[in-house]
Amino acid sequence: MCGITGFVTKQIISRDDLIKMNDTMIHRGPDDSGAEIYEGKGSLSGYNIGLAQRRLSIIDLTEGGHQPMTSADKSLTIVFNGEIYNYRELKRELAYPFASESDTEVILAAYKKWGYDCVNRFNGMFAFAIYDREHEELFMARDRVGKKPLYYEIEGENIVFGSELKPIITRPGFGKRIRKDVISRYLYHQYILDPDTIFENVYKLEPGSCLRFSKGEAHTWKYWDVAEVYHKMQENPVNDYDEAKAELKKLLENSVRYRMIADVPLGTFLSGGYDSSLVTAVAQSISSDPVKTFSIGFNVEKYNEAKYAAQVAKHLGTDHTELYIDEKEMFDLVDSIAKYYDEPFADSSQIPSMLVCKLARKDVTVALSGDGGDEFFCGYNIYDKVAQAQKVDFAGAVARGVCGLPGLKQAGLMNRLPFKARVIAGNKDKETKTQFASPYYIDFAKNMVLGEGLPLFYRTESKYAEKNWQIRRMLLDMDTYLSADIMTKMDRASMKYSLESRCPILDKEVMEYSFRLDHSFKYKNGVKKRILKDIAYDYIPRELLDRPKVGFAVPLDIWLRGSLKDELTDYCKKDFLKDQGIFDADFIDKMLDEYMDKGDAGPSSGANFSKLFWSFFVFQQWYKKYI
Repeated sequence: MCGITGFVTKQIISRDDLIKMNDTMIHRGPDDSGAEIYEGKGSLSGYNIGLAQRRLSIIDLTEGGHQPMTSADKSLTIVFNGEIYNYRELKRELAYPFASESDTEVILAAYKKWGYDCVNRFNGMFAFAIYDREHEELFMARDRVGKKPLYYEIEGENIVFGSELKPIITRPGFGKRIRKDVISRYLYHQYILDPDTIFENVYKLEPGSCLRFSKGEAHTWKYWDVAEVYHKMQENPVNDYDEAKAELKKLLENSVRYRMIADVPLGTFLSGGYDSSLVTAVAQSISSDPVKTFSIGFNVEKYNEAKYAAQVAKHLGTDHTELYIDEKEMFDLVDSIAKYYDEPFADSSQIPSMLVCKLARKDVTVALSGDGGDEFFCGYNIYDKVAQAQKVDFAGAVARGVCGLPGLKQAGLMNRLPFKARVIAGNKDKETKTQFASPYYIDFAKNMVLGEGLPLFYRTESKYAEKNWQIRRMLLDMDTYLSADIMTKMDRASMKYSLESRCPILDKEVMEYSFRLDHSFKYKNGVKKRILKDIAYDYIPRELLDRPKVGFAVPLDIWLRGSLKDELTDYCKKDFLKDQGIFDADFIDKMLDEYMDKGDAGPSSGANFSKLFWSFFVFQQWYKKYI
């Protein structure tokens, strides 16, 4: 796990500048660093090519893993962030004079043999950039679901890239021009979806994508697309439940085994829920020693699940560490969000995520997580609601028709319907059928920001060509929420403490096999993640796992109307907002008064004020730090 940065530019960026850019990510790689500048030849004549990396040593801790790394024939140079789990198998089929035990060198050899197609052979999490002298180009790629980040800036005939925005912001002459059209969507979702970023001319390379920069132009393409892979896998369905369970269990065991390869101490996050408990159980079944497990608890009994994690750990025989935290410990991390998340990112679960990463880093350098189980095996509560919405969609269409009749619309019949019925009845767009929210919430997110913004809902559902709304929403979440929120959250939270987080459920083979399964294996009679739960029961007694999941909500309303009130109020001052030129000062002033008076229970209930104001607050913290 590392941080990478570099450029292909005709601008003057010195090696000292490149080192400064690289060192903005020292938290991602405290063990080693390298920075080199090369003079372009041929079609790159007149360009300077810079490559740099901060290294967190995980595999091959020797100098053999130092980057930038150049191929034996000097034609290729790479900087790489991530892990290629099947690098040993690839190494055996590559005729190449290997000089190290690192997976980085395997990428070079694979690119040398297979070119761009090498990415289809990698099973892992990765973001890398290769300077190809023979073809006079820069080639970049990102893993299938975006576990590892990769940003790039296109300005004229120049490209600058980095694992985070910080090195790009640091390069000489960076303009810091904000993309105002993404902000209302950010307020609504609490993240900025790939390929967009908060800055003009700066993009995220989308998950499962490649980029080729040649002759001053950038070309991108997808090598792994959720919709395409789903339909391809559906051509070979698995309809026998016992067969599916046995095969999925084997794939998960292989995936965990891959992710236990490390030359440094390794452990698992253990919340006591199904996914983290299953990953931990499989890891313990493989390990000859007690696996180190980590969980955090809360001093609020109804929210505390640490006791359940401890019971699972005791049953499995792990070396368990737990830490009880209070509100102050969470609050103390608020000021660090802008620094480590780089662009506005307001999923407040980032705070407990940072705390468990901090705890784990005291004893290990690598931690396995249960991320991905909800998206690929139907675990979120929203999937229940989507299934219900599909059942009543016809009634909603009827309600729309009746309420639109002359004399009835004016009578406000629609407003007399129950709240959930109004939301579903109002959802007329076939492109966004699985996306719904309170009209108040949607209106407030839009009205907070000046000018027209991007649509708040993602208008991409037809590409999945899936009649089952539940499946369609799962695929949409894989394309959006998983990479832009979940993966971003854990990457920054773990990298803050120089900890590598690995996700066995997001293994290529596991993901693709999940697409072959009959949907009833994932969701049946209201039971979510059915097949994962049944596999977990093979390792852990049912009574230790079967319970309502409560989770822990960061007390945003209490903070924003209490400890953070003065800071939030300053950010909402009309003079400041008018000078900033992004937000509607009059609307926010009115909204703030109502929120401070009534909180989330105000007369405009249905709009989660605290969530919107938290997104606004995080944006202003980011603005204060970087702009």
